[in-house]
Amino acid sequence: MAEIHPTAIVEDGAKLGDGVEIGPYCIIGPHVKLGDGVRLEAHVVVAGHTTIGAGTHIFPFASIGHKPQDLKYAGEETYLEIGSNNQIREHVTMNPGTAGGGGLTRVGDNCLFMMGAHVGHDCMVGDHAILANNATLAGHVELADYVILGGLSAVRQWSRIGTGAIVGGMTGVEFDVIPFGSVIGDRARLAGLNLIGLKRKNFPREQIHALRAAYKTLFESEEGTLRERAQDMAQAYPDAPLVKIVTDFILDKEDRRFCTPRSGD
Repeated sequence: MAEIHPTAIVEDGAKLGDGVEIGPYCIIGPHVKLGDGVRLEAHVVVAGHTTIGAGTHIFPFASIGHKPQDLKYAGEETYLEIGSNNQIREHVTMNPGTAGGGGLTRVGDNCLFMMGAHVGHDCMVGDHAILANNATLAGHVELADYVILGGLSAVRQWSRIGTGAIVGGMTGVEFDVIPFGSVIGDRARLAGLNLIGLKRKNFPREQIHALRAAYKTLFESEEGTLRERAQDMAQAYPDAPLVKIVTDFILDKEDRRFCTPRSGD
């Protein structure tokens, strides 16, 4: 059975799992689904066609599932899916998708969204992501697993940030960030690899060394384009899984721009 504070409003049609806790003055819309053990502190509002996975904990004044901040949105039925065991802190906002972006915003499992973070429409956020205070994702952003965004950082629409990457505080990300990359600056430049993150994940030393060597060729060489260098590195390190993750990310889509140590590539 759910535990619902008497001041909370749960509209007819909402589906609540076992052990759900809904605190004072929360508002739950008619199309919302809360998984087992979801806990909402006071003054949380969950609207729209929003699904929240088991064990997720949402703190006061978070606004989840209200209509996208997109002037083209015309009231169509779109969705927000939030995974399990997330922590969503005070004043976090998350919007559902739009018809033009596929109609779905998705957040993975075991993420931490600190105070004031924003997930825009049609974003895809992986597992174990951390968005520090007031980090913001514009629409259509792809955030892979284990990405960390520093406080007051912002990611431009349609950008991709690869697995294990870290974005420094107050950094504006305009282009794609390679997996395991570390970017800083008022307009993000690549400052190296997230070596601390790689070591914390206990990747073997030889894999990290291979990635460092490939990184040096990818971003310090002046020969060819970045895409051509990525193709060369994929052939040079066929048995290096970390290198493959980076080269696959670069080669996955054509006509992309990437954060680099210099002005562009």
